[in-house]
Amino acid sequence: MMILKKAIARRAFLRGTGAVIALPLLDGMVPAFASALGSNGEAGSRAPVRLGFINFPNGAIMDKWTPAADGAKFDLPPILEALAPYREKMLVISGLSHVNGHRRMDEAGGDHSRAAATWLTGAHPKKTEGDDIRVGISADQLAAQTLGKQTQLASLEMTLDNTDLVGGCEGGYSCSYINTVSWRTATTPVPMENQPRAVFERLFGDSDSTDPAERLTRIQEDRSVLDAVSQDVSRLQRKLGAGDQNKLAEFFDAIRDIERRIQMSEDQSARQLPSLVRPAGVPERYDDYSKLMYDLMVLAFQTDMTRVQTMYLSREQSNRAYTELGISEAHHALSHHFGDARKIAQMVQINMFHVKLLSYFLDRLQSTPDGDGSLLDHSLLLYGSSLSDGNIHSHDDLPNLLIGGGAGQVRGGRHIKMPTDTPMTNLLLSVLDKVNVHVDKLGDSTGRVELPSA
Repeated sequence: MMILKKAIARRAFLRGTGAVIALPLLDGMVPAFASALGSNGEAGSRAPVRLGFINFPNGAIMDKWTPAADGAKFDLPPILEALAPYREKMLVISGLSHVNGHRRMDEAGGDHSRAAATWLTGAHPKKTEGDDIRVGISADQLAAQTLGKQTQLASLEMTLDNTDLVGGCEGGYSCSYINTVSWRTATTPVPMENQPRAVFERLFGDSDSTDPAERLTRIQEDRSVLDAVSQDVSRLQRKLGAGDQNKLAEFFDAIRDIERRIQMSEDQSARQLPSLVRPAGVPERYDDYSKLMYDLMVLAFQTDMTRVQTMYLSREQSNRAYTELGISEAHHALSHHFGDARKIAQMVQINMFHVKLLSYFLDRLQSTPDGDGSLLDHSLLLYGSSLSDGNIHSHDDLPNLLIGGGAGQVRGGRHIKMPTDTPMTNLLLSVLDKVNVHVDKLGDSTGRVELPSA
């Protein structure tokens, strides 16, 4: 240990660690690897597919969400009208359920916690308020394990809500279940970032803007720190025993991966990005907040910084009041409308508001060139809720949209009605297949959902 401290100062390692965290992959409007790599990083002509998972809370008014007709000849219901420009790039998928979100005989309450925990896992969360939480790995993190090998960030998880609740939140369930929809392992929830400034810094490091000169300066600083740490560790290697040398070898593997990422950054630093300064804080209005976070998601895909993003618009049981819509009552309270026409109408307003903001995100993706198409052409976005009828906490017939072309793999313009009680996880497996992440089983899955091919 004394040799270690003399060979490499603790501060040098901390600087190295800082560089690891801050290293940005600053790509341009057309990702550098789009024409050379397939969606799983292998050689091929197809552009990489980006995956987005967007969850809205407290369910939907389903008769205003679900199209009356199946197949290609369906009309958009009121909640989905804002998506009319994207009808042919969208699948409405009905009939999917999360059986593991249902209440068990020995469990009272907890429907919102189970809903959030099962959305991307399909697993029933262990009822506990302690640190022995357990549910299952989520689909987004399965994708990140593979797609993250080709990007700076394996995945990006964001929210527009406060998710730092601790202890027990609902019916004997830990707050960990309701704070996130992403699980790296069965026992490791992924925190959701709600600060635009923190998201920006994770993408671009400690920089004030996306200006190419600033980005290149930052990259060169990172390489300088990395070179210093690498030289010190190399000198140290000769002085260590076999056990420590193995540990150091693992460290070198991480260094080599960082060097690869820095090289990617240097190669791409001259590419132009839309001008964006580092956000100062959270916008006061919800629509401005949403658009800023969606803008950051577009940048993350556009720069190929990550190919997997999860947006948790608000946590389940959210009590946000949408005053910009003239609605002063809390969202969760409105979802328990008990047939009150006024409350139902306000719930429809909120559902439509969320979809209108989604259309803003789609507009941005559609207008951003990517290879031989747009970012939307090369993306698959799952938009939905963990509950259907929030009034009765229904986990059946969940509202789901699948939007984007998946790099020419998916044909939209359909309402697909699945048999009753088809596991939601069957759809998740089909989505993972489109990015060459093949998993035999996820949660309670029983097969795949057949998606129309382009």
